[in-house]
Amino acid sequence: MAKAIHSMIRVLDETRSVEFYRRAFGLEVADRLDFDDFTLVYLSNAESDFELELTVNKGRTEPYDLGDGYGHFAVSVEDLAAEHARFEAEGLKPRKLVEFAPGGELVARFFFVADPDGYEIEVLERSGRFA
Repeated sequence: MAKAIHSMIRVLDETRSVEFYRRAFGLEVADRLDFDDFTLVYLSNAESDFELELTVNKGRTEPYDLGDGYGHFAVSVEDLAAEHARFEAEGLKPRKLVEFAPGGELVARFFFVADPDGYEIEVLERSGRFA
């Protein structure tokens, strides 16, 4: 059986991205591998073994084209309203809280936030299948 271990995104500025993910989600650098042309930074926290891998291509100055294939990265939190307020206080510019309830049945409560490179992150309240 396969085990999901990380997801990778390309970022322009390592410091800016590491700081965003630390402030937003409590992710810290678990490992950093520096090569001639690129650096890999693995971020994680105590909530999960899953890691976010940041790839920093040295010499890159133009923002990445996210294209139409990227969807989003998702995390879950205990208290969505408190996290939304914390994001606002941190100046992280979260979008509005949404209750997704097609047919009147609540499926999910969430908000989205974009990282410094424009990657979308969905922040879901822990409940139902997202517990």
